[in-house]
Amino acid sequence: MKIVVVGGTGLIGSRLVTLIAAHGHTVVAASRATGVNSFTGEGLEAALAGADVVVDVSNSSYTDEEGAREFFETSTLNLLTYGAAAGVGHHVALSVVGTERLAASERGYFRAKFEQEQLIKASTRPYTIVHATQFFEFLGSIADEATHGSLVRVPRARVQPMAADDVAAAVGRVAAGAPQNGTVEFAGPDIFTLEELVGRRLEAQRDARSVVADPLATYFGNTLGDDELLPAAGAVIAPTRFEDWLTR
Repeated sequence: MKIVVVGGTGLIGSRLVTLIAAHGHTVVAASRATGVNSFTGEGLEAALAGADVVVDVSNSSYTDEEGAREFFETSTLNLLTYGAAAGVGHHVALSVVGTERLAASERGYFRAKFEQEQLIKASTRPYTIVHATQFFEFLGSIADEATHGSLVRVPRARVQPMAADDVAAAVGRVAAGAPQNGTVEFAGPDIFTLEELVGRRLEAQRDARSVVADPLATYFGNTLGDDELLPAAGAVIAPTRFEDWLTR
């Protein structure tokens, strides 16, 4: 099986490429670093030639709705179009738990991700969308985004985060399987408040910033309800616990 990983040199993509190769499949790491650009279409035809599966784990460098929409819309349409021409039999895309809820209530980046998912569903191409919860590895970015002086102000919300290694493993299993023409969700084993989780991460790094739950704080510009980032009851639970990840 030939699997093309778009965003194949990033946080999830690099892990995914390694896993796919270890399972004996032919894998192509497609990214701007390897001469493939899903936004402009550069190198896509050659990368997708003979591919059975395309996995899109790329992300927008813009978190505002306009910038993110332009990236996801253009890149996704390119992947679907070039994929159809190449006879790709399974389009897999990594997205975020809570996207539909936040797109309806808050718009912004999550609205752009929701529209990406709608493009895939409307394409008639065989697909699977993978929803994952927040990554442990992104806690630093969450803290930085919420920092005001020496204080980190985060929403009063709960999360069920997972390790990037577990995200890659989940996406890899989906990519090696049959298209589900639907969405599957994955989450970590434990639920935390954002305040607790970010605080423990900063403490482990000996970061002197203080973390507080602020009802007026936003999450990358979005106002969160208590459970909007939590998965549905049927989510597949990943094995790595936060405490174990911290000690690695």
